[in-house]
Amino acid sequence: MNEISEAEIFAEWTAAERKQFLSRLSASEQQEFLYCWPFWARPEQKPPAGDWAIWLIMAGRGYGKTRAGAEWVRSIAESDGSARFALVGANYGETRTVMVEGESGLLSIAPPQQRPTWEPSLKRLSWESGAEAHLYSAAEPEGLRGPQHSHAWCDEIAKWMNNAGQAEAAWDNLKMGLRLGYRPQLVATTTPRPVPLVRALAKGDGIAISKGRTLDNDLHLPVPFLTAMTADYGGTRLGRQELDGELIEEVEGALWTRAMIEACRVGDAAVRVERSRATCASRNRSLDYARDERKIGFARIVIGVDPPASATGDACGIVVAGLGVDGKAYILADCSVEKASPETWARKVADAADRFAADRVIAEANQGGAMVKSVLHAAKISLPVKLVHASRGKVARAEPVAALYENGRVHHVGAFPQLEDEMCGLLVGGDYEGPGRSPDRADALVWALTELMLGKAREPRVR
Repeated sequence: MNEISEAEIFAEWTAAERKQFLSRLSASEQQEFLYCWPFWARPEQKPPAGDWAIWLIMAGRGYGKTRAGAEWVRSIAESDGSARFALVGANYGETRTVMVEGESGLLSIAPPQQRPTWEPSLKRLSWESGAEAHLYSAAEPEGLRGPQHSHAWCDEIAKWMNNAGQAEAAWDNLKMGLRLGYRPQLVATTTPRPVPLVRALAKGDGIAISKGRTLDNDLHLPVPFLTAMTADYGGTRLGRQELDGELIEEVEGALWTRAMIEACRVGDAAVRVERSRATCASRNRSLDYARDERKIGFARIVIGVDPPASATGDACGIVVAGLGVDGKAYILADCSVEKASPETWARKVADAADRFAADRVIAEANQGGAMVKSVLHAAKISLPVKLVHASRGKVARAEPVAALYENGRVHHVGAFPQLEDEMCGLLVGGDYEGPGRSPDRADALVWALTELMLGKAREPRVR
């Protein structure tokens, strides 16, 4: 069960209870209550327990990363007059406008009577306690060579320019200057991108990492914004990175790259496959794109199935693909199931066949062909099943399918994060470095597209 904040508990009180509580506070106490970050912060926005030297907050946009970093600085500065902070942004402009003067910056989050003195010409903030903070630019790493600090806050480190090694040099110079006090600490807040500095921190030992999504802060974000972001980017690589806060890395030597898959994405995940009322001929089926309202006729629709060896083993890959009358293939759905019994995954296949009016189910038969066919027919006696046998490894079978993507002959209708993660984990040479033990979803896709695009075309001829 996830821990909830005191503010969320407060929100569950009745209006009368909240009013009664606030009426008992003096004017000064009410203002103090308004700026009491330990009360309003979500648990994951608070500093982690333990003796950490670096705290990495890696989360989606609008999550509240900047606020968390600024509040950490404020809490120390107001209580420790000896604290000396380095505030480091991608450049001086962002350090000032975001970390100091922004809506969640150090000047905005403190009560008026406790705000630090801001001296722009000196790039310095001073607190009444005696604590000070100096502004730096990651684009000028030499500026961090020499100054000493007890604490540091680095914002949006994934944005730091590194075409000549500036980002890593700035980070190294900063860490070498963290030598004041008995417990130097550094907080880095960022939306993740697979740049060298972020990747090194994410894999580093002894680093406290907090992760989160844009939706975690939904109470403080406009509903139209959240709706639009989910509709436009949900499940895509950009959405998973910028909204869900995932660090998505490219695997060197993979058959598919993230950019290749993004380039083939069309339409929306909410699609409808219909048959004409006048006839059930497959040529009259169409895919209705919710976003652009155009229809693609389909010549065939098949379902690729990679059955698991056991109910407690790998997932059962179930992928629906259609061959458009434009000669291109479209991935329509990923209906795969994890740790399912034969009856359960067979029912999933049958349901997908009904939903998409599939012509045929293409199932790998290496794990007991007769059993696979009988299980599928038990779920639906009329299910058209074609068994295929794997004579080559998964990667070898996938290579010609990956070539179809390179040539722009396959499209993904919407986003399929788990499937796409497996695709990007298949490496040239036969290895697999994706999620799970085996690329079951990707293998199901390969079977479906092989049937649609790489099989022998048969045309009627006159003898």
